[in-house]
Amino acid sequence: MKDRDLSVPALLVTVVLWASAFVGIRAAADSFSPGAMSLGRLLVGAVALAIVARPRLSTMPQGRTLGLVILYGVTWFGIYNVALNAAERDLDAGTTALIINTGPVLIAVLAGVLYREGFPKPLMIGMGIAFAGVLLIGVSTRADSTAVDSASTTGVLLCLLAAVCYAIGALAQKPTLAVLTSATSVWLGCVVGAVLCLPFAPALVREVGSASGADLAWLIYLGIFPTAIGFSTWAYAIRRLSAGQVASSTYLVPVLATLISWAVLDEVPATLAFLGGALCLIGVAVTRLRRRAPVPPNAAAPGAMTS
Repeated sequence: MKDRDLSVPALLVTVVLWASAFVGIRAAADSFSPGAMSLGRLLVGAVALAIVARPRLSTMPQGRTLGLVILYGVTWFGIYNVALNAAERDLDAGTTALIINTGPVLIAVLAGVLYREGFPKPLMIGMGIAFAGVLLIGVSTRADSTAVDSASTTGVLLCLLAAVCYAIGALAQKPTLAVLTSATSVWLGCVVGAVLCLPFAPALVREVGSASGADLAWLIYLGIFPTAIGFSTWAYAIRRLSAGQVASSTYLVPVLATLISWAVLDEVPATLAFLGGALCLIGVAVTRLRRRAPVPPNAAAPGAMTS
């Protein structure tokens, strides 16, 4: 019996958890510096996945696969996390998620070339619509007087760095999933990222000692849910779908991040942000459309007799 494909539900889990991560980072930013938060989150994620995935030395990657693991571990799990955490000290959760989501464009374009996924019209049109929605969220947030922060140049540049690392990491991870299980792939990324962040260990120890219970809870949440679970469901989906299709679904992240931030942190979204969110939903729906397969010229008409 063929296993049921749960790629779409897995993507939905990823989108919700990654959206919540932007809020969690913002909430814990007063207690944890960017590097210490990254290291703490990755250590928690690595421990959680070690318990679930139970990785074995005999199944560890070698050669090219190991090189790709190190690449996405350094860029996506290491540099991305530090840059994202630092950016959210200047920007609200919704705006940060907005800028980070220039990444799916890079992923779709690079995957079309490197992995020969091509550039299907529904994917390109849908991504264009969703990106317009993301831009509308950003413009309206900046224009509305109820927006919590004004975008700083440093914050924007850090977000763009994170977006590039996101694209590189996602594309580097995809080939490794032909060899590694989803959970093992993410566990290895957490380990590599944590090693990269080890210089922040003294700061993490110091900040854990002075952090409130709520902020410690947020750090643990970030490690278990958006990292261990969210990245594993992402890996499950990208193993079965094209990188462009999976990346396009993350255009829903800014919409949810803005709404969660509104509910949890009282960061009020601008009025036009709701229209931008609707465009994101429409755009992602369009990317899921499939071209109708051409009918062979010799195909018999429905109901016709064949010998």
